[in-house]
Amino acid sequence: MQAHPHYRELVEHGFAAANFIQDLGIRLADCGPGWVEAELDILSRHLQQNGFIHAGVQTTLADHAAGAAAATLVADGQTVLTLEFKVNLLRPARSERLLCRAEVLKAGRQATVVEAEVFGYENGERRLYSKASVTMAVVAML
Repeated sequence: MQAHPHYRELVEHGFAAANFIQDLGIRLADCGPGWVEAELDILSRHLQQNGFIHAGVQTTLADHAAGAAAATLVADGQTVLTLEFKVNLLRPARSERLLCRAEVLKAGRQATVVEAEVFGYENGERRLYSKASVTMAVVAML
C-alpha cells in the first residue's frame, strides 16, 4: 500500500480532534508511512489502585497509535476504525512516561493489521510493558 499523500496532517488531526486522547494527555511524537510513535507523561490520574499505570491507559495509547499508523496508508476519502484488538500486559508498569510505537504489519483494502508496543523507563532501563495486535477496518469517511 502506498502512503496517504498528506499522512502527517491526517495523523496530527487525528490526535488533535480525539477528545478522549486529549483528556488523557496522549500526544504524537513522530510518524511516517506505516508507523506512529506516541507518548504520555504519567500523572496520578493514570494510575490504578496499587500505583501501577492502568491497563486501560496502556490499551488506549496502543489502540490510538495503531489507528494512526493504519491511517497513514489509507486512500483519500477513507479512514480506519478499530475492529478488534488483543493486548498482552507483560509486567506492572511504573514509569514517568509511556512511549508507544505502532507499525503496520499488513495493510489491506478492507482491513489493516498493526502491532503496537508500549514501554517506559525504570531506573534508566527501557522496559516493555505491553504489546497489542490491532485489526483496523478501512471504511469510507462520512
